[in-house]
Amino acid sequence: MPSLRLTAIRGPYAPEFKARMVELVRAERSPEQLAKEFEPSANAIRNWAQQANRDKGHRSDGLTTPEREELRQLRSELLSAIGACNGWSTRVVRQPDTRIWNTAR
Repeated sequence: MPSLRLTAIRGPYAPEFKARMVELVRAERSPEQLAKEFEPSANAIRNWAQQANRDKGHRSDGLTTPEREELRQLRSELLSAIGACNGWSTRVVRQPDTRIWNTAR
């Protein structure tokens, strides 16, 4: 029988902590080394470093943080407008695959 591994779910890391991890990656520490020493996974640290590079203009393979925030805001406004046009209540649930489901009519 496979063993169950329980992991704690924690909230988001502080921006200062993420910035420090990015600094360490830029100082030639590998994400794998940092993951062994600190709590976040190597993949999370790698993602933070990539996003920081996008924000500084060193990468162009994705959205910068301000662009991501603007997109999030526009999506939220669009969902509100669609809901208002269709007479939906304010209780609208958005599924991960971006379909919109009205839970109360």
